Parts: sequence; structure tokens; C-alpha cells
Amino acid sequence: MSALLGEIGRKLADVWFTLLVLPGALYLAVATAAYRLGHARPFDIGALAGDVTTFAAGPAARSAGGQALLLVAALAVAAIAGLAAQGLGSLLERIVLAADWRAWYGPLFWLADRRVARRRKRWQARAAIYHRLREDAALARARGGRPDSSPRRAAGHAMNRVAVEEPDRPTWTGDRVHAVAVRLERDHQLDLAVVWPHLWLTLPDPVRAEITAARQSLARATTLGGWAILYALLTVWWWPAGLLAVVLAGTARHRTRGTVDVYARLLEAATRLHAGELARRLGLEHDGPLTPEVGDALTRLLHSEPPMPAAIDR
Repeated sequence: MSALLGEIGRKLADVWFTLLVLPGALYLAVATAAYRLGHARPFDIGALAGDVTTFAAGPAARSAGGQALLLVAALAVAAIAGLAAQGLGSLLERIVLAADWRAWYGPLFWLADRRVARRRKRWQARAAIYHRLREDAALARARGGRPDSSPRRAAGHAMNRVAVEEPDRPTWTGDRVHAVAVRLERDHQLDLAVVWPHLWLTLPDPVRAEITAARQSLARATTLGGWAILYALLTVWWWPAGLLAVVLAGTARHRTRGTVDVYARLLEAATRLHAGELARRLGLEHDGPLTPEVGDALTRLLHSEPPMPAAIDR
């Protein structure tokens, strides 16, 4: 038992050091350089090296106690910076997924609503072109022709760049996750929000591991966006920090879109493949692929209706 606890502690320490301390230490080093160099001499490496040499020759850096104190302080500040980045990343994740945007208040709701309307209009225009090309291709095949599929594929890509289904959220990433629920409702009459908690508990371990890994990748991608915000704050003292912030923000955006797409595909695939098994485990007669009848029955079985309100005495 002690060996198991020791191994768990070691892995936790490795994760803590990798995800919090190392990025935080880099941020601490850049922040120190930003404060020392400033806007006037942003690339004066010689002055910075001189400061480091002077500090290293001081009594605080030469004594064992001073070195230990400096190390502990540096690790603590680095960990705090890492926690701040994770907190900002969680906030960014909530914003980019925008699952509850209709509950936002004031200008945020107004901006989100306007953005949804604009995205929906763009998507509808591109979807009309895509479906017209599909119909033209089907008509050409019916006449024995071999239509060129390149324009249809290009129109499909243009439509998917807005959203893979009709937009309902202000961001592409939010719509990508929402599209899973839309497709399962349309194809199988299955309410994903109702069925998923029960399905998750019955999924095979390899499937759960893949979904968990994708979810963790999404968290790391949004945390990178949190670091971009922290580096942007350093532009108050050192303008090159803005370049780092832009690079990190662009990388975070690219990774977030990629990981959300993978996560959504895994959610949809897991539901289509294993919802039938969940139905059988709950006593619903079913054999073969998931059907709309089984999806509807599974949703009704797992959905809990709220109680009727008590009569009000007048």
C-alpha cells in the first residue's frame, strides 16, 4: 500500500511540476526581464546579464539558506502563475463553448445574440449553395453522367468553416459540441444531455480513456490561452511580451478548435456505438444498430419529469 501511495504521489508531483511550475518559471523569468528592461531598452541583454551577475555575487544568493529561500519563493510564485493561467483557461473554455450564453447578462448577451444571428445567416447562405450542388450532382448521376465533385466539396468545407450544423452558439467550438446533440436528436431521437451520464458509466475503459484524453487536451489548450492573457499583461512594462501573447493566443485557438473537433467526434461515435448496449442493459428489447425508436424509448426511460406543483390555497 505504501508503495502504491508513493507512486501516486510521485506522479502527482510530476504533473504539478510539468503543468504549473515549468510554465510558471518561464513566465517569472520573462516578467523579471520585462520589469528590468522596459520599453526604452527592450533587447538590452547585456544589462540584464549584468544584473544577474550582480545578484549572483550577493550574499543572499551565495549562502545555502538564501538559495533555499529563493528557490522556494520562485517555485511558489511559478505555481501561483500556473494556477492563474489555469483559472483563466477555465474561464476561456466556458466562453468559447458558450453552452449557457443565453443566461449571460447585459451587453454580453446582446453581443452573443448578434453574433449567432450573423453566423446563422452566413451558414444558411453557404448551406444553400452546398445542397444545390448536391442536387445537381444527383441529377447528373441519374442521367448517367459523372459530375465533378470538387465544387461540392469546396462548398461543404466553406459551410463547415462556419458550423457543421446550423449555428446555435456564438462560437465555432460551441457549435461543434452542440452539433453532436443536434445530430443524435435528428437521427435517433436521442437526448444526449439525458442519456450521456448513464452511458458514460457503462462505456468500456478504452473508450472512456480516449474521451478523457480529448477532454484534457481541450483544458490544456484553453490554459494556453490563459498564459496568453498573462503575457499580454506584461506589455505594460515590455512591449515584446505582446508578440509572445499573440503567438500563444494563435496557438491556443488552433489547438482548441482541433481538440474540440476530436472531442465532439468521440462523443458522437461513442453514443452511436454503445447506446444500444445501454438500452439492452436497461431492459429495452433491441438488437442491431441504434434506431430512432430505441433512442426515443431510452430518452423517455431516463428522463425524470419534475413533480407537479402543489395546489395554491386561495
